[in-house]
Amino acid sequence: MRFEPAVFVKSAGKKGDFIRDGRPMVVFAGKSNVGKSSVINCLLDRKNLARVGASPGKTTNINYFLVADSLWFVDLPGYGYARVSQAERERWGQLMEDFFAESERISFGVHIVDGRHKPTALDVNMHALFAGCGCPFAVAANKWDKLKRSEMEPNLALIRETLALEEDTLLVPFSAEKGTGKQELLGAIAAGVQHG
Repeated sequence: MRFEPAVFVKSAGKKGDFIRDGRPMVVFAGKSNVGKSSVINCLLDRKNLARVGASPGKTTNINYFLVADSLWFVDLPGYGYARVSQAERERWGQLMEDFFAESERISFGVHIVDGRHKPTALDVNMHALFAGCGCPFAVAANKWDKLKRSEMEPNLALIRETLALEEDTLLVPFSAEKGTGKQELLGAIAAGVQHG
């Protein structure tokens, strides 16, 4: 399956702006400082397609990237960034609620967590949204290159346990910087989209 060319198409700030054209959708979610844009750029072999913000919380809308003219990579707003007004947080919440209310459109989900730390309560909530929508999904433990070898196995076990992952849920050690896990995640996305 091809993952190029990739182009940014639009940013949706409300339900009426969502793209609903029948193409498969691969949805990316994660905390605002987890490196979501870097993961998307890594998967698509692009440097700056998804904007990497200098400060977390830059993605405040749902961003749509058309990949190989045949599927969408959908970048959801990062969650859990403190320096955001209550009103803005509520808007994000509503946007997520509206998006997942149409979960039948999601072909595959990629939930990005920080491989160095125990998943947060917000990570657990995000996992529940993916699990609840019934689509196949994988968890990418990003920033894997920052771990010592001795931390790797225990951290994977901690992520699996905290998110209460099913045994067959794919958990990919990932490094957007080094490309670790890239082929495994692309393979899972391709398989998920083709079965969808």
